[in-house]
Amino acid sequence: MDIHAPSAAETQSLHRLLQDAGLPVADLDHAPVTFLVASDAQGLAGAVGIEVHNGAGLLRSLVVRDDLRGSGHGSRLVAACEGAAEALGLDSLTLLTLTAAPFFARRGYAVIARDDAPEALKQSAEFRSICPASATCMHKPLDFLSPRARTPHRTA
Repeated sequence: MDIHAPSAAETQSLHRLLQDAGLPVADLDHAPVTFLVASDAQGLAGAVGIEVHNGAGLLRSLVVRDDLRGSGHGSRLVAACEGAAEALGLDSLTLLTLTAAPFFARRGYAVIARDDAPEALKQSAEFRSICPASATCMHKPLDFLSPRARTPHRTA
């Protein structure tokens, strides 16, 4: 499985994959979402997005093609998303989900009150209007990924 930024030709397939999974696409033309996609010989295998607001990261729209669910593709996409978030300088990711809380809990995301999400994310369309109030809000610090975070700083 190859994980990469979607090409222009893959964008239409990405929107279709998200729509087929019941995930929102209405705001994607203007929201600050950067996608990573997984591809295989049959085309797009999955996708995940990162939406950044004032240094706060929102994991969006994790999707895996139906025939590949349970194959580990989702875990690999989440790991790639976390690595991309760290590369962007983000120290955590937050998400809203209606159905995947157990999946994300197994990957270190903890349920938090929606009001405890970073303020910048609460102003996003995802929080304000796209995801219903019944969605589970989850959060994961990413500092464990960085060797820099584990290395004490020394001053001379």
